[in-house]
Amino acid sequence: MAASQVRQFDLIAFDWDGTLFDSTAIITRSIQEAVRDVGGTVPSDAAASFVIGMDLIPALAHAAPDVPASQHAALGARFNHHYRVHQHDISLFTGVLPMLAALKARQHCLAVATGKSRRGLDETLRAVELHGLFDGSRTADETLGKPHPRMLQELMREFGVAPERTLMVGDTTHDLQMAVNAGCASVGVGYGAHGTEAFAALQPRFVAHSVAELHAWLLAHG
Repeated sequence: MAASQVRQFDLIAFDWDGTLFDSTAIITRSIQEAVRDVGGTVPSDAAASFVIGMDLIPALAHAAPDVPASQHAALGARFNHHYRVHQHDISLFTGVLPMLAALKARQHCLAVATGKSRRGLDETLRAVELHGLFDGSRTADETLGKPHPRMLQELMREFGVAPERTLMVGDTTHDLQMAVNAGCASVGVGYGAHGTEAFAALQPRFVAHSVAELHAWLLAHG
């Protein structure tokens, strides 16, 4: 079997926003608008994008520390409003569909592990016509938010895959820390929400700076 055809990982779990789906700018703007709506101090682009991938309410609380807990539900509602207005303005990164098809053809189990809600993920999957491509998924509202390992733990149990045969792919330190916490390998992507400077401490196998680089690495080493 050629080296590029050897399967090193049986389960590959992908983060969604900023990894497969080009939504970082919209999420950042939606966080800022939501905070403005409830009268909080609007976070910078860097502060708003840092929390992408976390469970929604803790993420918003982190981005807007001066908004009281009594306003967190309203803050979440305003974020959802702004995001839904623009959710169809964004799309999969170029090259994602061929990459996923190639991995599927090599019989990997493909999954999504995301800080989105179940409703939000299902709506997005319908919008981009990805039915049947993923074997499973977990969202923050049905498990626990990143970097808690529960999403990956549940996916591994569902498919009977050991941690050493599981790979997490994500664009934030929350994704990579979740992989560490679950005992899994990881790959970071440098085109999403977080800069790559903090990735090294979490020891990803590789950092891809484009979908093309990610595709090539996964076919050679995944």
